[in-house]
Amino acid sequence: MLPAEHRAPTPADPSSGPVLAVDQGTSGTKALVVCPERGVIGTGAATVRPRFLPGGLVEVDPVALLTSVVDAGRQALSEAGEPVVAVGLANQGETVLAWDPATGTPLTDALVWQDRRAETVCADLAPHADTLRELTGLPLDPYFAAPKMAWIRRHLTREGVVTTSDVWLVHRLTGAFVTDTATAGRTQLLDLDRVEWSPRALDLFGLSAERLPRVVDADTAVGTTTAFGAEIPLTGLLVDQQAALLAQRVTRAGAAKCTYGTGAFLLAQTGPRPRRGTNGLVSCVAWRLRGRTSYCLDGQVYTAASAVRWLTDLKVIGGPEDLDPVGGSVPDTGGVTFVPALAGLAAPWWRGDARGSLTGLGLDTTAGHLVRALCEGIAAQVAEIATAASADLGAPLTSLRVDGGLTRSALLMQTQADLLQRPVEVSALPDVTALGVAAAARLGLDPGLDTERAVPAWEPSAVYEPRIGAAQAAERLARFRSAVAALPDPAPPGAG
Repeated sequence: MLPAEHRAPTPADPSSGPVLAVDQGTSGTKALVVCPERGVIGTGAATVRPRFLPGGLVEVDPVALLTSVVDAGRQALSEAGEPVVAVGLANQGETVLAWDPATGTPLTDALVWQDRRAETVCADLAPHADTLRELTGLPLDPYFAAPKMAWIRRHLTREGVVTTSDVWLVHRLTGAFVTDTATAGRTQLLDLDRVEWSPRALDLFGLSAERLPRVVDADTAVGTTTAFGAEIPLTGLLVDQQAALLAQRVTRAGAAKCTYGTGAFLLAQTGPRPRRGTNGLVSCVAWRLRGRTSYCLDGQVYTAASAVRWLTDLKVIGGPEDLDPVGGSVPDTGGVTFVPALAGLAAPWWRGDARGSLTGLGLDTTAGHLVRALCEGIAAQVAEIATAASADLGAPLTSLRVDGGLTRSALLMQTQADLLQRPVEVSALPDVTALGVAAAARLGLDPGLDTERAVPAWEPSAVYEPRIGAAQAAERLARFRSAVAALPDPAPPGAG
């Protein structure tokens, strides 16, 4: 405990003070100091550099994650120039590591959510895939945390505990051993209906003997931290995409949001009961606030901004800021179809072994055609997820609210509206993941605060209406589906 003179002063009304919201992401950490009256009054950012290795391996130094959280948080507090009353932390979801609970020392690197090395675990459990999906709402895939946790136990270490990265970060910050319900739901170890650890799932993954974190609501005071200076209570925890869902005010069944970051993630709200779909989407916890659980359908595109970075690395473009000027240099894709499955295909296909493809190339193909084809490939995957969500819900989505860095591309957003045949509403709020966990932190600080008051007001900065007809959109989507169907099966190891 810090001496009283070093503690941050607490306002008479705790909910009126600013909170520190930290979004620990795949390629960096963003921190905001958010005041309910004045909005964002301080920002900070720190880069994280995952290692992309042959064979679909993606890993990162856990210490770099913690350092980025502290650095970004301190930057935001310095810019704000005033104390905060609470802190909230959003996390990557499916990134895992083993660590020593006595010292907090990592025992392995962190296996990032994109990592595919646990495919062998999934292959062994294939006969139990239906059981696991019914229990947890998740398909059997290395994307989720439990296969990675089992792989670590089989191949790296039996020591310590093996958890998602948020558990380790929270422990290093506060000493607590907890995870929120939405993050626990990304493991494939949580009973979706009961919202508690599933003994059956733990047994199937060989993790029954593990020490597991306590599953808490997103608005729970879990401890205090001095990592950012003065002692601050940590009162908000939420996985990244669900935090964005909350900040976008997607709280009613039938509404959806899509975040365009490293990947693209579409979540559709289903209300107080889980809806297990039959169209390739994930059924999962959206959040548990005030003791009440909300659920959502979730679809993932593994490569969005990471595919743009790939084009950048190939010198086709200089960066994401070139998408519109380069793609705008041509009127269409010139017959080029790009399936950007550079880290496999997720929902609704669940082909983690797939490789990307470029077809329809000719001597007249330009960089502009490639950029347009990439935008169409990303947008087509999101449109397929939206179609699957509509089928599972039994009605078309009422709206699609979007956020993330790639929403700055008018070309991508217009393409999305065209293929979706529905308006796309771009959030006027940047950094919605941090804003969502800021709302959770404020709710955790003030039990009397209403959820509607905690979440920021929402309005679009732009609305993209479809500019093509349904027949043309269907034709373009059919061409994309044909390209996906034509993707070859991977060669066996050692072939060639």
